[in-house]
Amino acid sequence: MPAKYFPTHGHLLVCQGPNCQARGSALLHRALWNHLERTSLAYYKRGGTLRLTESGCLGACSYGPALCVYRADPAAAGLEEAWYAAVDFPLAARVAQAVHDGAPLPAEHRYGPEDGTQR
Repeated sequence: MPAKYFPTHGHLLVCQGPNCQARGSALLHRALWNHLERTSLAYYKRGGTLRLTESGCLGACSYGPALCVYRADPAAAGLEEAWYAAVDFPLAARVAQAVHDGAPLPAEHRYGPEDGTQR
């Protein structure tokens, strides 16, 4: 039997490097995962569209926890990306909801590429 395909709108990565873990990234990942489950935003839930993954270092070692998000950007025919430092749960939840809704991503605590597109 073939595996079921779960369409996604975006992918969230929470850094689990040692500096981010020292600043609570493991707890942030767990809290965000529980939130995606409860609100049915997780990709395998009915109506859910988000993937969440633990990642290696995202480059904001002194300002963790760090969060990175990728989502399709049809206007740019590529991917939109956003990188966040010093992420707390409320910010992570707002980012997740914006990705799910296709809304503009929050500007607070962002770092990295200015326009956020990959071609």
